[in-house]
Amino acid sequence: MSETHFENGIIIRGIGGFYYVEAAGTVYECRARGVFRKEKITPLVGDQVSITVYDGDHENTIDEIAPRRNSLRRPPVANIDQLFIVVSSCEPRPNTLIIDQLTVLAVRAEIDPVIVLTKSDLADVEELLHIYKTTGFPTIVASGMSDEGLPQVRELLKGKTSAFTGNSGVGKSTLLNRLEPGLELDTAPISQKLGRGKHTTRECTLLNVAGGYVVDTPGFASLELQKNEMILKEDLAWCFPEFRPYMDQCKFYPSCSHVADKGCAVIEAVEAGTISKSRHESYKAMYEEVRDLKEWQLR
Repeated sequence: MSETHFENGIIIRGIGGFYYVEAAGTVYECRARGVFRKEKITPLVGDQVSITVYDGDHENTIDEIAPRRNSLRRPPVANIDQLFIVVSSCEPRPNTLIIDQLTVLAVRAEIDPVIVLTKSDLADVEELLHIYKTTGFPTIVASGMSDEGLPQVRELLKGKTSAFTGNSGVGKSTLLNRLEPGLELDTAPISQKLGRGKHTTRECTLLNVAGGYVVDTPGFASLELQKNEMILKEDLAWCFPEFRPYMDQCKFYPSCSHVADKGCAVIEAVEAGTISKSRHESYKAMYEEVRDLKEWQLR
């Protein structure tokens, strides 16, 4: 008869119906109990779980999943503290709309965005640095080829669970290899024809980096983000934290759209340079996408 014991841990990888749970310094291969399938619950990387470990031939099982603080559809991860949005100065060229869509996704999920600007040796990042410094998000100029910015990134990673994302080819894997040389993550060259890199990361796996957990994932596509993570127009402005101090000063608060209304304090702040014009342009583009969206369509 098989002996059993119980552990609490975190799912660090899921593939082909198997889940790998790190608990008490050991990684256990587990299957999820059938009750999760009946309840249409899929375990996610990052889930805190209780497992039964069998010492014989039985498969280890995931028995309980703790309530999630948050979760993302793509990447399919749970309980993320920070979303590191890695942006290159060039090759591929930065797209501020995609960056801002990602910050909205993070803020909405109560995840702290962190902007990491790479390849500053190839092109100037001052304009991007100025845009994101005004948001209040930590904004770091870092390099996978030197130690620039790495101490700041390490400090933010410590004791947290973080996701790294950004377009392919921006240097996520290179940066993580620099932070934790033993990872030896694959990197890929930039396609000269397409101006972007090939995806080198195929699945979500939590990695131990700088005293925290990191999940390195394939880059987001703007269309997929919009399709899967729609937000009501009434909630959109709240996902731009730099707008918040001005919103209740608008003449038509709380119905002001912050797009073109006269007496809009947000627009006045944009004109005064307190809010980045680039960020406001992204807000307007996103507002246009969701202006006719109804709450029932999100269900």
